[in-house]
Amino acid sequence: MKDYYPFHIMAKPVGPTCNLRCEYCFYLEKYKMFPSIKVMQEQVLKKFIQEYISVNPSEEIVFGWQGGEPTIAGTSFFKKAVEYQELFSLGKKIINTFQTNGVNLNEEWIDFLTTYNFLVGISIDGPKSIHDNFRKDKENKGSFEKVLSAIKIMREKGTEFNTLTCVHKKNWMKGREIYNFLKSVGSRFMQFIPIVERYTHNRKDGLFLGTPCDEAYVTEWSITPEQWGQFLVSVFDEWVKMDVGKIFVQIFDMVLTGWVGLEPPLCVMSKECGRALIIEADGSIYSCDHYVYPEFYLGNILEKPLSEIVYCDFQKEFGKSKSFLPKECLECKYLHVCNGGCPKHRFLEAKCRDSNSSCKRNYLCEGYYMFFDHISPYMDTMAELVKKNLPPAFVMDIFSKERVHSESREINPNTDCPCGSGKKYKKCCGKFS
Repeated sequence: MKDYYPFHIMAKPVGPTCNLRCEYCFYLEKYKMFPSIKVMQEQVLKKFIQEYISVNPSEEIVFGWQGGEPTIAGTSFFKKAVEYQELFSLGKKIINTFQTNGVNLNEEWIDFLTTYNFLVGISIDGPKSIHDNFRKDKENKGSFEKVLSAIKIMREKGTEFNTLTCVHKKNWMKGREIYNFLKSVGSRFMQFIPIVERYTHNRKDGLFLGTPCDEAYVTEWSITPEQWGQFLVSVFDEWVKMDVGKIFVQIFDMVLTGWVGLEPPLCVMSKECGRALIIEADGSIYSCDHYVYPEFYLGNILEKPLSEIVYCDFQKEFGKSKSFLPKECLECKYLHVCNGGCPKHRFLEAKCRDSNSSCKRNYLCEGYYMFFDHISPYMDTMAELVKKNLPPAFVMDIFSKERVHSESREINPNTDCPCGSGKKYKKCCGKFS
């Protein structure tokens, strides 16, 4: 066990099966790889839970249930999963996360998820006019009303949930509106995922969305680097005014981690990856959720011990290859924050440090750089606050006072300070002048 490191396996209990037909979804076409899968069989579920807990050296085991749409497996499937978790726990802390489109979340489902403390991630792309652009069912009807109904029930029952929002060609320009909408429906933890997919006609397995290794071109629903950067800037500018420490935006937390000199734990921004694998309903395990292709198949849990799959040489090399970066990345002042980004998005040609070799650069690089440049003064301040064991939320007061000061140079020192503190200007913002 001494060479074992913590890892995470995302579980797909129904594979790519889904009750929606989101146009931008990269997983729907995976049914071509698993045409006969319906629901994960109990023997797969049992072996997965037992070995995932026993092989993983972590004392906190996180089960991430995703799809397709995991509710299709039914509550009985997840009750059995909880039973096996209790049976094989080995005294470790077990956490369940559950990513859903929300369409099937009725009273029964939400009671179950609440009773067993599942953290629910619900996919919602913004208000109705935005959400229903892509997130439609088999009859081409929007799913917004059902999703909003599920959120309302969860709030009433006190179910812990966060939101996942896909950022694409039709909503990137509405970052501020989306952020405030998510706040209004009760989201206190937000994830924003850039949609970047590429068409290819070169695969022999019938899949049309390719890997970074395939000759391909970007789909019409994907965002450009500049659009991704502008979206992040607009959300950040809204968040940093009044919500630091109240609303948690995953990418902002990860960036701050890198800014204080630590390696961000999110695989997209870490130096290496390869520790976030995927298990399909038939027990097949792949290198990553975004690399479910025949060339990244690692083995089946019914045929091979999980330890041999997770710690095999192929997977170790897959993880290490993330650190192989082009010259411009290695010389970038923000390398410590993004570490080259997700390998899935690395398909632009670039020069390596060795001039005789070529590397791949992240398609979204310019967008990230724009974003990092914009937030740099705020992140510098928050990093200093963290190093002094002070709350990063103090950044709001600091920049608010600076704005008030720049706008209020002619204020009488004995008048009430315009920042709203209740103090005289000379005793508040004025003392910094």
